[in-house]
Formats: sequence, structure tokens, C-alpha cells
Amino acid sequence: APAQDASPAPSSMPAHRRVSNRAHPKAGVIPAFQSLFQLIVIAIFIITFCVQPFRIPSESMESTLLVGDFLLVDKQVTSPDTDNVASLLPSAVIHRGDIVVFHDPVDSTLHLIKRVIGLPGDHLRLHSGQVFINGHALAEPYAVYRPSPPDNFRDNFPRLQSADPEIDSRWWIRMRSLIDNGELIIPTGNYFVMGDNRNDSEDSRYWGFVPREAIVGKPLFIYFSLEQHDGDDTNTLTQTAVADQRRQHPSKIDSLVDFARWGRTFQIVR
Repeated sequence: APAQDASPAPSSMPAHRRVSNRAHPKAGVIPAFQSLFQLIVIAIFIITFCVQPFRIPSESMESTLLVGDFLLVDKQVTSPDTDNVASLLPSAVIHRGDIVVFHDPVDSTLHLIKRVIGLPGDHLRLHSGQVFINGHALAEPYAVYRPSPPDNFRDNFPRLQSADPEIDSRWWIRMRSLIDNGELIIPTGNYFVMGDNRNDSEDSRYWGFVPREAIVGKPLFIYFSLEQHDGDDTNTLTQTAVADQRRQHPSKIDSLVDFARWGRTFQIVR
């Protein structure tokens, strides 16, 4: 007699043991697109309201920030005289010594980055490059004074005897009305900013105050730093020797190392 199939008919199998043989190649496509869309919305929200990328274009903040550093800037900035609002990031009230990104007071289409030195109501002056606030010398461990020709306007600010050729004419006129007993009085709602590289920085000494509404935010950290190969003369000999050695033994690793300053990645900006 022919052998009989002992397995039960499909209709008689328990429901929990039935397995569909139909393939569903598109079953995971819609959820994947939904997840991608959610990530895009979150990224747009963060960039619009919370943080913004920014690249260092000049040497005015060396050696705190280098040309080629890429920063994430916290846009949740509130002034000391306003109420803080709920934020996804910690409060970013502007204090003396903070580094801020702002619209250039001369050309608002540009962004600049400097350190806040004077707050609203402060009486400020410089004597031989040393900053005095309300009659007291300001401790500035971040400031760098590289050798340069003497400049009375730059180092003994405010100075009315002669106008520096780099100074903005509108600022020169306004500054004269804000000086009392050799000190510059910072008006309400304005900040006096300077670069850490003091002898090579065009800052509030040359174009005036930064209004509160012009401030974009404060840098959080360096997320990438692009290596600059046209360094100063002091490093030329060392760079040439290293370059010659790597030409003799070229490798992809050398090219990758030369591409960026990896040691500055995720460095907190202070």
C-alpha cells in the first residue's frame, strides 16, 4: 500500500505554527524612510534653533582657535539683563571672557569671532597693551602678545591724538563722545570684544561695540580642524624635513595624518 503523509493538512495546523511563505521586500522600506525623515527634521531643528557650524577664517584668536578649526556654536544665548527661557542646551548668558560669534558691525553679511572683554556699563582702557576694567587690571591668561612694531592707538586705547588708518570713521566719531577721564564707557546693550592674538586682531578698538542683537552664539567645541600647510617661518624647516621624509616613504596613513589636526577634535572652546 502506498505510504501516507503523516503531516497534518495546512488548515489543521495551529494558528501560531503557520508560517507565511510570501516575501515582503518592501516591509522595511517605509519605516526606514520614516526614521530618516525624523532624523532630518531633528537636524534642521537643531541647526536652526540650537547650534550652527562655523569655521575660523583668520589668526586673530590664536592660539585659542586656529585657522581651519570648525566649531559648533550654541545659539541659545541670552543677555544678563533678560530672563532665561527653557532651552535644550545649558544657559549661555554672556560673561566677561566668553568667546562669541557675531555679525560684523561693518559688514553684517560676515561673521566674526572674538572674546568679550567689556560688558555694558564698564569703563575700559588699555595701557601698554594691558586691559583695565573699572580701574583694575584684567587677568588674561588667554591673551598672546607676539612681537610687532609699536602702535600707540592699539596699545594705549582709547587714544584721541591721532586716528589709526584702519579705524572705521563712524566709530572714530562715536568713540570721542563716550570717553570720560581717559576711559571708554560701554553703553547698555553693547559689548567690547578683542582677539586673543592682541597684536594681530582687528576688533572693537577699530570698529566699535558689538550690539546684543548682533551676537549669534557661543562656540561649544571644535568638531574638526583642517591642517594648514603654509605655516609660519618658524615651522618651515621642520615641515620641509617631514615632507621630504614622507616623500621617500609615502603612504595613505601619512596623507590622512597630514589632512587634519586630529588632536583638536572635540576640544572644548574656552
